[in-house]
Amino acid sequence: MAGYPGNYGGTFLSNIDSVTRLATSAPFARYLQEAIFEQSAFIKSGAVATSGVLNNTTGTRIEVPFFNPISPTATVVESNNTWGTSGALVPQAVAASTQYATICHRAFAYAVDDLSKYGTNEDALAHVRNQMADAINVQDTTRLISTLTGIVGPSGPLAATNAYDASVTSSAGDANYLSAKTITQAKYLLSERAGDLTTLIVHPKVAAQLELTGALTFSANAAGAGNTLSLGGGGVGLTRSQVGTFMGLNVVVDSKCPIRGASGEQEQFVSYLCGNGVIMTGSQYPLAVQSDYNVLSFQTLMSVKYSTVYHVNGVSWGASSDNPADSALATPANWSLAFSDSRMIPLVELTTNSVFGGTVA
Repeated sequence: MAGYPGNYGGTFLSNIDSVTRLATSAPFARYLQEAIFEQSAFIKSGAVATSGVLNNTTGTRIEVPFFNPISPTATVVESNNTWGTSGALVPQAVAASTQYATICHRAFAYAVDDLSKYGTNEDALAHVRNQMADAINVQDTTRLISTLTGIVGPSGPLAATNAYDASVTSSAGDANYLSAKTITQAKYLLSERAGDLTTLIVHPKVAAQLELTGALTFSANAAGAGNTLSLGGGGVGLTRSQVGTFMGLNVVVDSKCPIRGASGEQEQFVSYLCGNGVIMTGSQYPLAVQSDYNVLSFQTLMSVKYSTVYHVNGVSWGASSDNPADSALATPANWSLAFSDSRMIPLVELTTNSVFGGTVA
């Protein structure tokens, strides 16, 4: 490629050189790498599932039609010709509706010049390739959280029915923390469908609260029916400190879970209770990695392009435009409820404080 006469920027010798590497004659060991900290556990949880409906599509948004629930009117059958219509049943119609999912397109690029490779005997683009999947997962988690913020966060189409806020802005106590009580209150927003919820996604500071609770032991002054049980410290019998399940829900810890609150208020942590596969995902085209060489600046270039669809079945994207930025996904006005009853959607937002939380900066 020689069409662009300028330099693309990117990684140069000064970016990856060490203080002493080029000043010594002894060979150095190869570069190690620092891993990406965020593990994007939400993306890897059972709450997100690939759907063939959202894969390999055309257009800018995807229409996802669905049948409405049936509500038949029963007819009394009699031994004459006066029931129904002339002694026969009247067929009833099955109605259908539709919902829309929006497709997001994202890309990034890196460039490395030849002199940096000759000076260090390293290929920085190999480092990019090694960490590409984890880096994209971090971006996708941010996009997914933005989507849920727009749908079930404040003013979203599910906020009035599928969200429970137990938090306070100051002086938080037991009633404001994630507990058996607050989890149960949140689950039963779905009424008899509470059992559809299988996974609990929490911020690490909320997970720490659960871990602290698990480290406490029940004790009583004397054995016997009717004695009062109390919590005490020193749970030395634990086989593992991290809480894998809580109230029958698989616990997934992800640092991307939102923290809300105005400056000076106590941190208010958002957790999500999800059913298996409640978040459908797909892509319009496979991830594409391309490389090229600019002969005028002696640089190797690598670009990455991918598409992502996150769709909560029962909710529809209603904005006039597609390929939204994360901020547009987090805007409640861009979403609407498609199902007739929001309790059919196994997704609940629970906002609590944490004993390990601080104040919002």
